[in-house]
Amino acid sequence: MRRWLRRLAFVAGALPVVLAFGFAATSGGFASLGSQAPEIGRSPQYADGHFENTRAVAVMNAGQSWRTLKEWAASDREVVPRHALPHFARTTDVLATRPASGLRLTWFGHSTVLIELDGVRVLTDPIWSARASPSTIAGPHRFSPPAIRLSALPSLDAVVVSHDHYDHLDMATVKALAATGVAFYVPLGVGSHLRRWHVPDAQIHELDWWQAAVVRGVQLTSVPAQHFSGRAWARNPTLWTSWTLVGPAHRIYFSGDTGLHDTLPAIADRMGPFDVALVEIGQWHPSWGGIHLGPDGALEAVHRLRTTTLLPIHWGAFALALHGWSEPAEDVFTRAGRARVLTPLLGEPIEPVAWTPRAPWWRELDRAAER
Repeated sequence: MRRWLRRLAFVAGALPVVLAFGFAATSGGFASLGSQAPEIGRSPQYADGHFENTRAVAVMNAGQSWRTLKEWAASDREVVPRHALPHFARTTDVLATRPASGLRLTWFGHSTVLIELDGVRVLTDPIWSARASPSTIAGPHRFSPPAIRLSALPSLDAVVVSHDHYDHLDMATVKALAATGVAFYVPLGVGSHLRRWHVPDAQIHELDWWQAAVVRGVQLTSVPAQHFSGRAWARNPTLWTSWTLVGPAHRIYFSGDTGLHDTLPAIADRMGPFDVALVEIGQWHPSWGGIHLGPDGALEAVHRLRTTTLLPIHWGAFALALHGWSEPAEDVFTRAGRARVLTPLLGEPIEPVAWTPRAPWWRELDRAAER
């Protein structure tokens, strides 16, 4: 009975995302994109009024949707954790000093990571809202509050966004960050969302794949990804991207949302070698294999990128799929082979060069849930 009650709570929170597009007034997500950058029409990825992947990618069809529904009905997986997730208690204190190694990563859940690289601070796909949704009253609810307040972050040099889905482009968080004057680096078309939210043009930088911008000596490059975009009913009106950060001493790959694609070795050739790959592992299903990596795809992506250190992202904050909440992290950790998997607590600043292996923190929560 308790399992079914938890499932009903999950359905009540997650599935209404489809219906909640009507709550446009609370989200700013229903309106049309309006005026677009002229560069969009010149993009090799843009054709017939929308952006495209480099190859056709199948998305779940009606038959697969029915099989997925039956799978959900038969599953006993804990999609949402029963207990609050632990977080690091001294985030603000640690972030008050610069990393000794020149590279530090602080994962705040889902795809939000503070990257401190060669003196530059970059925040990825920031979402501090309680829901990943166009509505403040319906949609996937955050497992636990963020480890620190948004206002407690140190001053930022840049914010990078991978695409315009609600769990990556959060209006409330964008508005709060924009008020600090920070610059946003986004894929083509995403600037239209920011402009509707009154972010000044001077703070918006839209990039196509392989275009770059330099922020205080660190090069931010938009690199190919395999996904899709759109808020409300629109499909693929804006570009999606992964990012690389290349500084004088360190290099990072940030996947955003992507499936496996053949350009990963070229990214490694042109932008590597990478110290760490920040790669999505969760909120996936085999039916979505072309647009999300999942655990095995993440490990294969790391192999194609020719790096050995992985920080798993796109998990630990929202239930957007049917797998157990910690299942992707456990799968990656146990199947990693030669890959070095970083497993920090939420909000724990870590310097990869100083990382020592430890027992994954989620295992204790899973054991507690079984008792």
